[in-house]
Amino acid sequence: MFRWGILSTAKIAQEFVVPQMLEAENGVVAAVASRDKARAQAFAARFGIPHAFGSYEEMLGSDVIDGVYIPLPTSQHIEWSRKAADAGKHVLCEKPIALSAGDIDTLIAARDRNRVLIAEAFMVFYHPQWHRVRDLIAEGAVGTLRHVQGAFSYFNTDPENMRNQVELGGGGLPDIGVYPTVATRMVTGREPSRVQATVERDPNFGTDRYASVRADFGGFEMTFYCSTQLAARQVMVFHGDKGWIEVAEPFNAGAYGEPKVILNDQGHASATVFRFPGIHQYRLEAEAFARRALGEDVPVFSLEDSVLNQKVIDAIFRAGEHDGWEAV
Repeated sequence: MFRWGILSTAKIAQEFVVPQMLEAENGVVAAVASRDKARAQAFAARFGIPHAFGSYEEMLGSDVIDGVYIPLPTSQHIEWSRKAADAGKHVLCEKPIALSAGDIDTLIAARDRNRVLIAEAFMVFYHPQWHRVRDLIAEGAVGTLRHVQGAFSYFNTDPENMRNQVELGGGGLPDIGVYPTVATRMVTGREPSRVQATVERDPNFGTDRYASVRADFGGFEMTFYCSTQLAARQVMVFHGDKGWIEVAEPFNAGAYGEPKVILNDQGHASATVFRFPGIHQYRLEAEAFARRALGEDVPVFSLEDSVLNQKVIDAIFRAGEHDGWEAV
């Protein structure tokens, strides 16, 4: 059994990840750490976790865990992922794992130096609805793919929220713009060569609150928008000359309705619906990570893949500073 340590009592850990980790068949949540020991103890009591630590360093130095899940603010991901790896712990770190593609090289070196697993927590990588989309495209179900369209938005103007704090790595592209990007790359196996973008920043927070993006993948293009100040929406569409696929709940599967993939025919006369009831993607992520860390040859989202995804986000920010194309 893989023994998890939770490095921070962040909201995403409490509401989404840890409850599903507790369901995993090959792991246990053995410890939690917070800079406030009382918060760690309350978290531990809530979830029946045996060990609570009053500092991150204390948990990393203990022998009660094999690896950590890190849901800290984005600006701290590189620092604590490296520290955990140097302590000999495997690392599953929330996305985005970095704010610049070049920063990930530090983690690749730490991974290789310490012979541990470090992975960015893209839960969508493990959800079977995306495996189905990948297979449908590969099988030619939509014919020649020509266009991918995506949207991801929510409304949040809370100045205390880390998503609205530049110094903590806040903003729409780091938080949610990574998803249409990673999903398109994941199901097509292709990389964009160049991007165009409009990026609008909040005048008070300084974070990017809206971005509209066009990416050139060679044989097809992807367009998407993301925003931290629009009504909540998420969708992905893959459009070919013989049909098109809609992913109705692409990212927070189950949060807005039933996860399903809809394959529409060329004449819009019929549709095939693939449903995915009872799927817990954070559990699947934790189980796959644990299997890989324990020596099984199962796919996880690699740091090399993280570099490629972050290069696209970096290029989008650069493109937002001028008209025309920006090379990835």
